[in-house]
Amino acid sequence: MSFTIVEECTARLNRSEQAVPGSNTRFLEKAAQGTADVVFLDLEDAVAPDQKEQARKNIIAALNDLDWTGKTMSVRINGLDTHYAYRDIVDVVEQAGDKLDLIMIPKAGTASDIYAVDMLLTQIEAAKGISRRIGLEMIIETALGMQNVEAIAAASPRNESLHFGVADYAASTKARTTSIGGPNERYGVLTHPDADGKRDYHWGDMWHYAISRMVVAARANGLRPIDGPFGDFSDAAGYEAQAMRAAVLGCEGKWAIHPSQVDLANTLFSPSEAEVTQAQRILDAMAQADRDGLGAVTLDGRLIDIASIKQAQVLIKKAAEIAGRG
Repeated sequence: MSFTIVEECTARLNRSEQAVPGSNTRFLEKAAQGTADVVFLDLEDAVAPDQKEQARKNIIAALNDLDWTGKTMSVRINGLDTHYAYRDIVDVVEQAGDKLDLIMIPKAGTASDIYAVDMLLTQIEAAKGISRRIGLEMIIETALGMQNVEAIAAASPRNESLHFGVADYAASTKARTTSIGGPNERYGVLTHPDADGKRDYHWGDMWHYAISRMVVAARANGLRPIDGPFGDFSDAAGYEAQAMRAAVLGCEGKWAIHPSQVDLANTLFSPSEAEVTQAQRILDAMAQADRDGLGAVTLDGRLIDIASIKQAQVLIKKAAEIAGRG
């Protein structure tokens, strides 16, 4: 282990993160009754310009009047390059800051973006006597943001999570796709001909590098990496496949842009009973190895060692967090 110790951010369940437009009061009410771990009330992309002010009022009322018990609450502000952003922060935090856990910063491009929001939040919290610190979520969804993702992740002690915003990222990098998440039939590998001249075509994951780089930046700074939206909410199998790729790379949750995706995310990012059982067997085997003065043992024909303990502990801890939520 490095002498530099990575401090973990505030621990929160973040398997599902549901997006809810602030302009739709019925959707706000339904989200309060749902099962998402985190709900972000949206003032940005899902709200038309002429509805921004009313959406802000709706969100303030929703935070204050609806029962969000068991959920982490976030608000996605408008971009820092717009004239809406400062009022989003000031109005929402001044009027409902004690009901808010997180502010989501869209299109985070540089560490200075995070510093600016941190400064404003600090002043409002002090002026209004808000005792608990509001955390920050940053969406990495531009080429600039990906270039500076390490600096963004380290920019503030308020930082809690990085999110991959696939649609805007595709637009920013001028990728040849119009889908929101998932694979692309043009991104693949054509094999060499076999003995019969047959060639196979294997689809690849065009988002692998971006998500992997975001995960590394997040984990190196003690943050939660979260996979972003999957646009085709009628394709549960496609959502599952994308979520599992992200989970394998280290993400601990995924957005739900439709209520039908919430329970999918909760299930997919929860360790299965079999995984928890196997993790406990690893811990038990290593505990016995320690008593026997051994650094490594075999279990089911596979080597397990100190690193195996760390992997198993992650699963056991996640299962305990989920059980604790009830």
